[in-house]
Parts: sequence; C-alpha cells; structure tokens
Amino acid sequence: MTDTLYSRLGGYDGIVAVADNLLPRLVGDEDLGRFWAHRGDDGIARERQLLIDFVAHVTGGPMYYTGRDMKTAHAGMKISARDWERFLGHLQAALAAVEVGPDETSDVLALIGTTRAEIVEIEAN
Repeated sequence: MTDTLYSRLGGYDGIVAVADNLLPRLVGDEDLGRFWAHRGDDGIARERQLLIDFVAHVTGGPMYYTGRDMKTAHAGMKISARDWERFLGHLQAALAAVEVGPDETSDVLALIGTTRAEIVEIEAN
C-alpha cells in the first residue's frame, strides 16, 4: 500500500509549514500582493486555514475542506495566466524551503495544476 501524499508531505504539520512559507511570499509579491492588499489579519488567517484544509483534504488527509469550490472562490479576481505562473514559482520555492522531496513536489504541482482552469480567468499575459 502506498502512503498518501498527505503523509509523504509530513501530514498536517508539513502542510502548515508549506502554507506558512508560501503565504508571506504571495502577500509580499509585487504583482500578486494585490489580492491581499485590503485584507485584514483575520481574513488572511482564515485564508491560511482554508488553504491548509484544502491541501490536507485533496492529498488524502483526514481534514474536511469547508470552503467554496475553486471557481466560486476565485471568480471575478481577474487572475491571469501570468499570475498563475508566479504563484507556481512561489509554491515551488516554498516546497523547496521546507525541504519537500522532488517526487512530492511534482505530485503537489500536478494536483494544484488540476485547479488552473477553475482559477485563471485571463489567458493572455
């Protein structure tokens, strides 16, 4: 039996480490930061927990994701293909920073990649 991606990422604590490395990168990004520019600390904390729950759930962990589907959650944000690529770069950097292995990194990127069509609204860069 193969371990779940959840367990291979280090379970809940491993996913929290990735989220806690990723979110400051996104918020501080000169282009992507606009999505958090007018969010209070409580809103960002809520998004952090939703991110953790979502990743834990879709990687085979015991968490329930109670947030909205990706299309609804990102509708109207005008996320472009360029924004998506910048996000993926930050995700890869966060995974590397917390020493996620290459197989798990590839698996996470593939899994997150399945949400692209629901999130990206503007294909032109």
